[in-house]
Amino acid sequence: MARKEFNYRGYTLKELQQMPLDNVIQLFPSRQKRSLKKGFLPRQKKVLEKIRKIKKMGNQGGKPQIIRTHCRDMIVLPEMVGMTFGIYNGKEFVEVNIQPEMIGSYFGEFSVTRQRVQHGDPGMGATRSSMFVPLK
Repeated sequence: MARKEFNYRGYTLKELQQMPLDNVIQLFPSRQKRSLKKGFLPRQKKVLEKIRKIKKMGNQGGKPQIIRTHCRDMIVLPEMVGMTFGIYNGKEFVEVNIQPEMIGSYFGEFSVTRQRVQHGDPGMGATRSSMFVPLK
C-alpha cells in the first residue's frame, strides 16, 4: 500500500518549500499568521540563519546536525522539514526531528516543560515528626 502524500491546505511539501515565505504565511492559522506578519524576533532570526547555513553546507559527516535552541516560540516552516532540533524545556534539550505534519506548529509544543510527579511511599523519614519515632 502506497503511503499517502503529505498535503498542507492543498499544497504538497515541495510546493510549500518552493513558495515565497509571504505566500506560506498566508496559509497558516490566524495566530501564526499574525505573529509572522510582525516579523521575526532576533532570536528567531538567529535560528533561521543556522538553518540556512546548515542547508548550504549540506550533510557533512553522515549524521544529521542538531540545532540547539531556547526559542520555543519559533513556528515550524516548510524549509525546516527533515532537520533535527534540540529544543530546551527548562532542564535539557529535547531532540525533535521535524516532520511535514508539524508545519505551522510552535517548537514548544514538541518539548514538554512539565513532567508527571510520582511521589514516593510515605514511611520513615517522610515527615519531620517521623525522625523522632523510636525504631524497634
